[in-house]
Amino acid sequence: MSCVILTRAFCLPRFINKQIVPVSSLRLYSDQSKSRRTPLYNLHTKYGGKLVDFAGFFLPVQYSDMSLSASHLFTRESASIFDVSHMLQTNIRGKDCVSWFESICPVDLKGLPEGSGSLTVFLTDKGGIIDDLIVTKVNEETLYVVSNAGRMEVDKQHMKETSEVFRTRGKDVHVEFLDANERALVAFQGPKAVSVLQNITDISLHDLMFMTSKVGVVAGVECRVTRCGYTGEDGVEISIPAANAEVVVEALLQTDQVKLAGLGARDSLRLEAGLCLYGNDIDETVTPVEAALTWLIAKRRRAEGGFPGSDVILRQIKEGVSRRRVGIRMESGPPARKGAALKDSKGETVGEITSGCPAPSLGGNVAMGYIAESLKKSGTELLVNIRGKDVPCSVAKMPFVLSKYYIKK
Repeated sequence: MSCVILTRAFCLPRFINKQIVPVSSLRLYSDQSKSRRTPLYNLHTKYGGKLVDFAGFFLPVQYSDMSLSASHLFTRESASIFDVSHMLQTNIRGKDCVSWFESICPVDLKGLPEGSGSLTVFLTDKGGIIDDLIVTKVNEETLYVVSNAGRMEVDKQHMKETSEVFRTRGKDVHVEFLDANERALVAFQGPKAVSVLQNITDISLHDLMFMTSKVGVVAGVECRVTRCGYTGEDGVEISIPAANAEVVVEALLQTDQVKLAGLGARDSLRLEAGLCLYGNDIDETVTPVEAALTWLIAKRRRAEGGFPGSDVILRQIKEGVSRRRVGIRMESGPPARKGAALKDSKGETVGEITSGCPAPSLGGNVAMGYIAESLKKSGTELLVNIRGKDVPCSVAKMPFVLSKYYIKK
C-alpha cells in the first residue's frame, strides 16, 4: 500500500538528466493535454519538478535540485515529501460498512481496533488481485480507504456495485469517493519525518503506531495523519483539504532536513523495501498466495472464508502453488526490467522479472519476479536475460533493506 501502496506503475527505462528512470505509462509533458493537476501542481513547478503524466495526473518524476539516486538516499537518511494526491481516497459509512467490506476483502475488520488500518486486497472470484489498498477502521460505522490511481475507475465500479447489492438486502452502507480537487494526499517519509512533523501538529506522534490513524491539526489545518508509507521507512501519509495542501507542505519544507521527492525515487525506494507495484508485480492473474502475500488473509477469515476467491486461496494455502514472487539480486551490470526471462543453470526459462531497478542504498541492482516454487529458496543461483545476454543473479530475501516501521514492542 498502498500501502499502500501502492498507483505505482514503472518499468521501461527513460533517460532524464543522463539517468535511467524506470518508467511505464508516462507521457512526455507536451503530450499531456488531458492530464489533471493535483492541488500541489503550482508547488511542483515552483520547486523545479520535472512533470510527467502518471495515471492521468501531472506529477514530478524528480526535482531539478537533486538526482534520483541522491533523492532516494536523502529519504533513507532524512525526510522527503511525495505528492500522492492522485490516489483514490474513499470514505465509507453506515452500520453495516464493516460487514460489507469484509465481503469483498480478506481483512479482519471486526477484530481491528478503532483507529487502526490494514493492507488488504480486492479479489476476483478466482482469487486474483483487483487492487491492493489500505483500509482504516475509523470506528464501527466509518472506514477510510486509500487505493491505487491506476485502478481508480475499476475500484470505484467494484465498490459501487458491491455496496449497491448490499443495500438491496436492507443493509446500511454508503460510499463517498473524494476527488483530488477536494482532498490532497502527501507521503512524508524518512527517519526525520516524524520529528519534523511533531513541531507543527497537535497529534502525539509518539502514540501513533504503524498503521494507525488520527485526525488533528497540522500547520493550522485539520488533516488525517496515518502512520504508513511505501518506502520501508518510518513516516506518515497526510490527507489534507485541497485548498490548504500548499500551506501544509510549505510548513514541512521550512528545514533543510526535508526535501521534495518524485516518482523515480518512490519506485526505487519501494522496490528496495520489497513492496508490490500493481500492474507489475500483482494483477488479476495472480493470487495473494502466489504473490507471497498470504499474510493478508487474516486468521479468522481463513477459518470462516466468505471472501471472493476463498475456495481457491484457501486451497492454495493448504496445498501450495506452482509459482511464487521472490526477490532477485544482481551485484553488477544493467538492471533487469519487467518481462526479462529468468532461467535455471541449464538455460531453461523458469520465471520472469516483474520489477527491477538500481538499488542506491545497496549497490548493484534489485528486482522481483515469479519463479517456479521449487526454486524460491534464498541463495538459489539463476540467470536473467538482459538485452539478449544471460546475466548471473540469485534469489534474495525481501525486503532488501531493513524496514523501519514504528511498531510497539
